[in-house]
Amino acid sequence: MFIKKAILAVLMTAALAGCETQTEGQQRATTGALIGGAGGALVGQAIGGNTKSTVIGAASGALLGAVVGSATTPTEPRGQLCRYQDRYGRIYTAPCDDRYYRGQY
Repeated sequence: MFIKKAILAVLMTAALAGCETQTEGQQRATTGALIGGAGGALVGQAIGGNTKSTVIGAASGALLGAVVGSATTPTEPRGQLCRYQDRYGRIYTAPCDDRYYRGQY
């Protein structure tokens, strides 16, 4: 019965987290926490076989998942200079436009 409640709680948390507007770093941390919490709960249940170990596994997995998700968020250094070439073949540098940051080159 506890496993069903835990699965329901994770699914409700995921559904509510999807409704929130977050930055990319926050989304990665939230996703990491959800995946880590679910994985930690499974590992805790497999190792200990009781509720206490499942809760400890879920909490530590969520914490570790949030840290890893936050740490692996790519940074976007705005203000970089890009090299461009005009129609006459001259090369010049200028601040990169948004297409560069979205990967649409």
